Amino acid sequence: MRESQVELREHIDNLASELGRINEHQKVSLDLDPYVKKLLNARRRVVLVNNILQNAQERLRRLNHNVAKETARRKTMLEASGAFITRPSGKP
Repeated sequence: MRESQVELREHIDNLASELGRINEHQKVSLDLDPYVKKLLNARRRVVLVNNILQNAQERLRRLNHNVAKETARRKTMLEASGAFITRPSGKP
């Protein structure tokens, strides 16, 4: 997902640059500035969404790590207290 956002951002930058060059070389007065601004605004939103996604992924990674640590800690406590008793198979 991150790679596609970086690629999209690069395409938006290239397109905005190309529109700027076209606008400079046009003999007929054609105002492309609003479109360039829209592209740059879209780029800003892509960057914002990417940052939000990265932060959410980092929080999820930390949460997952903490859950694994807590699970291991509780399992160790149960085994140490003898409460982790296995039942013979076939009996309730």
